[in-house]
Amino acid sequence: MTGEAVRRGLAAARVGQSAEAAQWFARAVEETPNDPATRSWLGQALCAAGRILEGAGHLRQAADGWLDGPPAPDRLDRALDVVGQLQHQGDFQGALALSRRAVSLYPRHARPWQLLAVTCGQINLTEEALAAGQAALALTPDHAMMAVLQASLEADAGRMEAARRRLTGLLAAALPDREAFRARKELARVTDGLGLYAEVFPHLEAAAAIAGRLPEWRSQDLELIPRLIRANQDAYSRKSLGRWAGQAFSGPHLTHVFVVGFFRSGTTLIQQVLAGHPDVFVADEANLVWAAQAELNRLDPSTASTADKLARLDAAGVARLRDAYWTAARGRYGAAMDRPVFVDKFTLNTLDLGVINTIFPEARVVFALRDPRDVCLSAHLQLMTPSPATAHLLTWRGAAQLYARTLEWWRRIQPRLTLPVHVLRYEDAIGDFDGAFGALFTDLGLAWDPAVRTFHTRAQGAFVASPSRNQVSRPLYASSVARWRRYAAPMAAVDDLLGPVVRHFGYPEA
Repeated sequence: MTGEAVRRGLAAARVGQSAEAAQWFARAVEETPNDPATRSWLGQALCAAGRILEGAGHLRQAADGWLDGPPAPDRLDRALDVVGQLQHQGDFQGALALSRRAVSLYPRHARPWQLLAVTCGQINLTEEALAAGQAALALTPDHAMMAVLQASLEADAGRMEAARRRLTGLLAAALPDREAFRARKELARVTDGLGLYAEVFPHLEAAAAIAGRLPEWRSQDLELIPRLIRANQDAYSRKSLGRWAGQAFSGPHLTHVFVVGFFRSGTTLIQQVLAGHPDVFVADEANLVWAAQAELNRLDPSTASTADKLARLDAAGVARLRDAYWTAARGRYGAAMDRPVFVDKFTLNTLDLGVINTIFPEARVVFALRDPRDVCLSAHLQLMTPSPATAHLLTWRGAAQLYARTLEWWRRIQPRLTLPVHVLRYEDAIGDFDGAFGALFTDLGLAWDPAVRTFHTRAQGAFVASPSRNQVSRPLYASSVARWRRYAAPMAAVDDLLGPVVRHFGYPEA
């Protein structure tokens, strides 16, 4: 029966029936519990079905099973494939344990060291990341992408001059496009850190040109986000958003908070500070609202807009969407989320505030605001995973356009929201941490806890799903304010886009 169960599980997985696939693989695992391949398939199916915590556990067991056997390169490769899957699911503690075990068993293989370096870099174990990267490079001295990774780790550790020498040396040779793109993006960040401001934008422009030749960037739909904003521009009224206000929907938490904004606007700082409070759980960049939207589309498969579909829902339908959201959260976080305050930090939930306000009328919104010029500069500098949103950030004008469109949407939707909104300015938090966050805690009904001041100490060893991960592992620093002043010419080139936002929010124009 085991072979039949596996066959049926694979067939279901191929057509996207993840829940059914998981049932068949679970049956196969019951019959052959010591087979790593079957357990790996079960873990993947569970993750695809949204049961990520459970699935990651099976993936860990599968990798351990492959590492337990007699040393063999193919067993190592399969275990390391699982490490990559765990990283993708955000289980960096599992990836760390397995990477460490793999390098102890296979110290002469480069890939375990490379994965250990990536894992440690993601959770701010900087020195271990550097040592692992160096070990990988020693085993593969001609591996250009590994050298770029090592330069990135050096930059994260503040060793900017070493990173610059390494990247400049790499770019002196003819690199493949993917390696050249990564090297240019990293060199832009490094030269900014070294104060070589005249060199930064030429590197960014070169990276953008190369990205146009890479399929993962070229395939992104640049019209998706603008199209979404246009569709929602006038789709919601205060009346439609507040349709279910006062309805007694059940929920697992005393307080439900959405932290939103724009890339690099301070949402990660807010997340880390709130996470330091014993009554708060923070979901970090997990698109839980997507689960509610998927359920909405199952209930109403028509081609109508999201706003029109929401308008057709009755109370039972709203409850279904809420259940889909909380089921996705429970599948990802399990009992860890059982605290009085649940914070959903997914930065571009800004664009989904119509859905959020409609189905969670008891929730609260925290909007992260930062000087538009600093936001766009930081977003343009960062290397991010390709998506229809991040693809705009590759070019300077694209970053400014996406920001201006998003903030225009925010300015339109905010007066219509029936949810309480707390706007936290990044600059206020830098200048008066206790005052800015004390006011936020009061608004959220939380008692002040002095321990939140040491938010940066908790970032070491913890996964932060943001390019800000190494910044939030350090105390606050004022040098992040008004960085835009170092780039007068680029700022002037996008003043038509950012100037109106700067003036609206009262930031200094010069």
